[in-house]
Amino acid sequence: MLEAKLQEAGTLKKLLDAIKELVTDANFECNEEGIVLQAMDNSHVALVSVKFGAPGFKRYRCDRPMPLGVNLTSLTKVLKCAKDDDICTLKAADEADVLNLVYEAKNSDRIAEYDMKLMDIDADTLTIPETEYDARVTLPSAEFTRIVRDLSLLGESVRIEVSKEGVRFASDGEAANGSVLLRQSEGDGISSDDDDNSTSIVIEMNQHVSLTFSLKYLVNFSKSASLSTRVQLMMSNDVPLLVAYDFSQGYIRYYLAPKIGDD
Repeated sequence: MLEAKLQEAGTLKKLLDAIKELVTDANFECNEEGIVLQAMDNSHVALVSVKFGAPGFKRYRCDRPMPLGVNLTSLTKVLKCAKDDDICTLKAADEADVLNLVYEAKNSDRIAEYDMKLMDIDADTLTIPETEYDARVTLPSAEFTRIVRDLSLLGESVRIEVSKEGVRFASDGEAANGSVLLRQSEGDGISSDDDDNSTSIVIEMNQHVSLTFSLKYLVNFSKSASLSTRVQLMMSNDVPLLVAYDFSQGYIRYYLAPKIGDD
């Protein structure tokens, strides 16, 4: 039996909005620690990993580990029926073939209930190797969103380079080239995620890193800015880029393979 009660349906909406274009069908793996989703996109270039920890729910109960096979487009449609500030409860019985969603309005007696069919999804368990990254950049998520959207107007790829100078995003298009350099914020030798520090840029670098990535994916990842004011980019030469957003209930992480031989 699973029962997971969220204070606001809007959090789940934002989460799905960020991943629904990357992943069509996926298993939400539920256990006593919370709900986890890990899935590759259809072209196997990107991997998304989401964790919703049990303490992030208003009430959470999961008697035994269970996968909920969900079509994300269908779930998005069902969630559109909820107002952002509705209390949202997800329920599923053991061996269930439906997911029950209940929306309770905070300021009225309205209670809406929906049942969504679950799917059997044969998904390989993905293990994400522990990686020591050579460079870690923490910046405002709105700044990251703006940079990748602006550069995506010029070209299909972006080169991200971390050096003593700072972090540079550069795109070469057919008609125009562009680059944006972000320098470490003054006095920010120490990393901090406090809200009053949410505009700062923190760069930690062990060695020079330069990799090229598809902008289409980065623009997609940047939709998670609605969940967190800060984003972390972690890079090492020749390994996938990690784009991480932490929010109060958990995290969403994206791994993106670099483009080879495009430089």
